[in-house]
Amino acid sequence: MRLSGQGICKSFGPAQVLHDISIDLYSGEVHALLGENGAGKSTLVKILAGYHQPTSGQLQLDGQPTRFATSDAGEKAGVILIHQELNLAEQLTVEENIFLGRELTRGWFLDKAAMRAETRTLLDRLQCDISPDARIRDLAVSDRQMVEIAKALSKNADILILDEPTAVLTGREVEILFGLIRRLRTQGVAILYISHKLDEIKAIADRVTVLRDGRHVATRAVADISKDDMARLMVGRDIAQMFPDRVADATTPVVLSVRDISVPGRVYNAGFDLHRGEVLGFAGIVGAGRTALMEAIIGLRVRSGGTIARNGTDISITSLSDAKKYGIAYLTKDRKGRGLLLNMDMRPNLTLLALEKFGSPLIDRKAEEAALETAIEAFDIRAANRKTRVGDFSGGNQQKLLLAKVMETDPDIVIIDEPTRGIDIGTKSQIYHFIGDLTAQGKSVILLSSEMPEMLGLSDRIAVMAAGRITGILSGDDRTEHEIMRYATGISDKNGASPL
Repeated sequence: MRLSGQGICKSFGPAQVLHDISIDLYSGEVHALLGENGAGKSTLVKILAGYHQPTSGQLQLDGQPTRFATSDAGEKAGVILIHQELNLAEQLTVEENIFLGRELTRGWFLDKAAMRAETRTLLDRLQCDISPDARIRDLAVSDRQMVEIAKALSKNADILILDEPTAVLTGREVEILFGLIRRLRTQGVAILYISHKLDEIKAIADRVTVLRDGRHVATRAVADISKDDMARLMVGRDIAQMFPDRVADATTPVVLSVRDISVPGRVYNAGFDLHRGEVLGFAGIVGAGRTALMEAIIGLRVRSGGTIARNGTDISITSLSDAKKYGIAYLTKDRKGRGLLLNMDMRPNLTLLALEKFGSPLIDRKAEEAALETAIEAFDIRAANRKTRVGDFSGGNQQKLLLAKVMETDPDIVIIDEPTRGIDIGTKSQIYHFIGDLTAQGKSVILLSSEMPEMLGLSDRIAVMAAGRITGILSGDDRTEHEIMRYATGISDKNGASPL
């Protein structure tokens, strides 16, 4: 055994978030940690790595009682945590981030050549073609995650903790990461792996521990437990119906018609129709142009040419306020960077997009509180109290608050980008049923998702993009994973044209 926590409890003020949790990490083993958002996973791993101190309980390293007063002390003992939230200095280069605070020197001078060579070696291990001189701010999110992993590798971890490492990675990058994890396991590294993706747990882990409401529920060999059993242990109940029952009506009127929309360098002559009460999915690999297209439609990106029609009438949208005027709302995939005010509580977050509903020039606080009460109940938002900082919410509750915020503008068309990224399985099912309720009310949804089961389970039709173009729109029996991948990789193309 390398590292264990025995009887770990943790309280923040009067709120106890961990209750008598024990966990053992062994050399040469991948131990998965599962639980819904808010189950206590991140708090537990921060205690194991020295970022938090337990209120009670004890850590043991190689069978001996130990205490990491700081995360630096944990790292010196070989315990490296790769956070779910990226922890990089955006203005610095890849090389500078990897060696920040641990710069290599030759005499009195920085050994730039050695650091660059080591950086290149680390990136090569991850099959990551990024320049060591690239600045973090210029990298895609998936590349930034690979830099975080390279940074951890540079510290020669004996115990590696990965918190949702694949949330922003492509399928190819996930396979590369899994190959690395398997190699580290054979080298005797103890690995603790947090993920909401049960397929990943089955593919990479040896044992799994499940937490629920800050308590230990079970520890099992992965070979002895099914994905359904994992889900049941996480949520404490059967999720009998993950997706809502829906019957699409292809004869409903077209509420949004897009023709020949282009975004310079990103999207080329894209067009589609959206029907009332429909979920129109947009699939494609990273970089296909899905988000850029939607941001152009709602006025967040400059577009060149093309038309947008609402209920058959051409409209002009150059800003979010224009989109709101025409009943179109957008749920960003970046809930923390662009969706929510993390340092504020729930009320201003909920009402920000719809302040005109609550009075002008003075805001009716009672009306805001009433709206918040309704939203908390309708979207099952769970928090210790209404004054809790939104940045302290679990990912699932943040996402539900963001959905409530968008719906406060009472849109008829909702564009939802990656609705369940980093969300546990129980909350996923809730959000899927929220989407089903929207279409039952006659509202229309455009869904962008990287999760194939989500795309297939929710969408009536699926538009597939590749290299900035819509290569096909699939319906009926054509809505299969195989067909989606053919169009997403350019093997099939109903349009038969090349990007300009």
